[in-house]
Amino acid sequence: MPVGSAQKNLPVAAWYLLGSLYVTQYLGLGFFLVSLVAILRAGGASLERVSVIYLLGLVWALKFLWAPLVDRVGFARAGHFRGWLLLMQGGMVLTLLAIGSLDPVSDFFNVFMLCLLLAFFSATQDIATDGLACLLLTQVDRGVGNGLQVAGGLLGNLLGAGGVLMVYPYFGWQGSIAILAAGTMISLVQVVLFREPVRHVRTLPVTSVIRRIWTIWQFPEGGLWLLMLLFYPMGVSLGYALITPILVDAGWALDRIGFVVNVIGSLFGIPSALATGYLIRRYGLRPVMIGAALFQIPGILALLVPVQGQTGELAVMAAVGLYFLFYNPVVAVISTLMMEHSSLESPATDYSLQYSMYMLFSIVAVAAGTALAGRVGYLPVLWLAASFGLAMVYLSFRYNGPQPCLDDYNSNTVGPEARIDSVNED
Repeated sequence: MPVGSAQKNLPVAAWYLLGSLYVTQYLGLGFFLVSLVAILRAGGASLERVSVIYLLGLVWALKFLWAPLVDRVGFARAGHFRGWLLLMQGGMVLTLLAIGSLDPVSDFFNVFMLCLLLAFFSATQDIATDGLACLLLTQVDRGVGNGLQVAGGLLGNLLGAGGVLMVYPYFGWQGSIAILAAGTMISLVQVVLFREPVRHVRTLPVTSVIRRIWTIWQFPEGGLWLLMLLFYPMGVSLGYALITPILVDAGWALDRIGFVVNVIGSLFGIPSALATGYLIRRYGLRPVMIGAALFQIPGILALLVPVQGQTGELAVMAAVGLYFLFYNPVVAVISTLMMEHSSLESPATDYSLQYSMYMLFSIVAVAAGTALAGRVGYLPVLWLAASFGLAMVYLSFRYNGPQPCLDDYNSNTVGPEARIDSVNED
């Protein structure tokens, strides 16, 4: 029986909470990954020092290592995942305030270490949020929930990496960080007011939760799902790797590149992700999965415009906009599939493990695409990206989707009685 399939309709406040958490978990991190690079460079920092900032993204790729702890350790009075959310969201607010008291150039080491701590809090908050979403969302609602997740991440990136950077000249370092902390505080207040539903399900021992790293693939079509998870991001990631180098080669300033990628791209991607969630609810997961695989190809090929040397502002904005428009349905679909393959007994571990593998291969593809373009040029890499897109169309037609009773393939079966009773609001 799928996770949460017997649950009642989710209250509106719970939808607002999930959306808010998905926005604020990336709000501060997006600012530091994008805006801090520009701020440091403008302050005279070397490229070697600036490049260290990108290591913050690896924390999210490794979050599956401590996801079993989030599944296993709960807080009886506060709620299992709600307790984690209170700690992590509060930790993010306090860390941001501490970062705001330092100078990013002269106190770079301390700022970077605090940014690492913020990345850890953010990644752990995401583990708990995904675990809570697996419990709250019915099978019908998972597409909408994961569309909301993708859109929330894009909105957090737009506000943190784009919006706050735009007001930075007026508010300065401390004022900008205070804005990020205030935005993050909104979700903390929502978590305080939220009451987590009662879980009537046996929590797996630590050893069993850790064993899920291997047993999660042991179901019919498990090998095919693993292939999809590993190669689904390859095409779009190879395409993404070309955008910034092409524009830099064309003489674009970094702030213009950031605006097009983080603002224009997000503005196209947010409605695309939300629409994908609605389509999954309306037509089911499998046809939308196949459609997303098909539509990523024109998104990748839209980058032919800058690759062929058309780097005027309108041409690039249109190409990047189309790329994000057709790319984000893939992310929403793959996130929904991850949730479908998550057991009720270890939802945070299962989802985080799948997400980490997906993200690791995305990072590898971006790095490999950039290096390969340096050797063979942009056009061959773009055609390679389109080829991976075609491969994903083939795999999508082959794949029938998760089984209705996925938990029956696990060593610890969860019966219909092991469901969530209800969701109550304080």
